[in-house]
Amino acid sequence: MRKPVIESIMGAVVLLVAAYFLVFAYTSAHQRQVDGYHLTAKFLKVGGLRVGSDVRISGIKVGSVVDERLDQTTYEAALTLSIRPDIQLPSDTVASIATQGLLGDKYIRLEPGTMTERLQAGDVLKNTRDYKSLEDTVGEFIFLATGSSNEGSRQ
Repeated sequence: MRKPVIESIMGAVVLLVAAYFLVFAYTSAHQRQVDGYHLTAKFLKVGGLRVGSDVRISGIKVGSVVDERLDQTTYEAALTLSIRPDIQLPSDTVASIATQGLLGDKYIRLEPGTMTERLQAGDVLKNTRDYKSLEDTVGEFIFLATGSSNEGSRQ
């Protein structure tokens, strides 16, 4: 009779510890969206970037991706970024899609420019660099290494 009570207590302790680790992992993962002003960035390829992904400057999270949609006129991916209100970006800021390591998550990397004019809520980032997959990078490297060119290939 005493054995089932001890097993129940131990099971409850295990569940409490598991719940604690889940809460700890969620709060330390910084996956919460940043409340701030919204900017739009358009890309031809986003490479699996999704809503909730980080927006970073020099590796520090300053925002998050809050929406993604397809622009019906240009067929580009239009991402809505929420940027912390204390971060005032120059109007010539460059947005690119980067990855954490070879197989890591994707995020938006912002490279602030030098202009004194600042981006306002609702503005569109004019300078963007599309996502380059590993295959694209290897293809460019092979193209440069072999010195291949398209000149003269058609006659």
